[in-house]
Amino acid sequence: MSFVLVLQHADLLSCDLSALDAIMPSSPKFSFNKSVLRLPVPKEFKLEEAVQAKLLAQHIDFAILPDKCFADLGLIVSDMDSTLITIECVDEIAAGVGLQAEVTTITERSMRGEIDFEQSLRARVALLKGLPVTELNRVYDEVLKLSPGAEWLLQQCREYGVKFMLVSGGFTYFTDRLKQQYGLDYTYANQLVVQNDRLTGELTGRIIDAQAKADLLAEYSAKLGLAKSQIVAMGDGANDIPMLQAAGFGVAYHAKPKTQAATTISVRFGGLDAVRKWFR
Repeated sequence: MSFVLVLQHADLLSCDLSALDAIMPSSPKFSFNKSVLRLPVPKEFKLEEAVQAKLLAQHIDFAILPDKCFADLGLIVSDMDSTLITIECVDEIAAGVGLQAEVTTITERSMRGEIDFEQSLRARVALLKGLPVTELNRVYDEVLKLSPGAEWLLQQCREYGVKFMLVSGGFTYFTDRLKQQYGLDYTYANQLVVQNDRLTGELTGRIIDAQAKADLLAEYSAKLGLAKSQIVAMGDGANDIPMLQAAGFGVAYHAKPKTQAATTISVRFGGLDAVRKWFR
């Protein structure tokens, strides 16, 4: 199997790549509108820290990967909040009732892995007791946005026959609507209890936590008959780490330090189109 050092930046021709002269071919071939460069390297190749620092200083994303075609993949498993979409839904719901600061503090501690995810989720949901369901609708219609590059990534999945599964520690209210609007193949999230069109502050059914995300990845890998090398997982928080490590390619997307440290592929600067562009 051959390996490549993949560099990504909106305009690589404007970047200083002199630190890579030792492996740079005489006529490098850029792709994806000059935003990607793939350099063949030995399997054991590692970038010196000084070279990494020079690339990061220019906001260049980079990773050493097997030289693989996107069409050879079978499944992308994605987190929702702050990954497929730009917001943390529970924080935005709380903003509508003046509780954003309190809820956001719990969210951030959970994403950094400082407190148990299920404990933090139930604590945040309890604060939403009595909130009308119309507030969730407001968040979906007025606040929720896909991350940059997400629509193109989803289009590429459809074109190349790669299944897309959304597994979220958030809520089915949002994942169900995203599935319908963008044609996602599979979605899993937590179910809020609603009575008389208001939240009760409780959850029902299976809790989608870190282990559940990894379990769902394994379940669909088996259902679809996929090898580990055909699966990409992407997420930003500590509760995504098990599924990132269970995939053939675990991508930390604008992630917390603990999550970045647990993976070998990070998108620090680009959008979700970068996940597609890691591959030929």
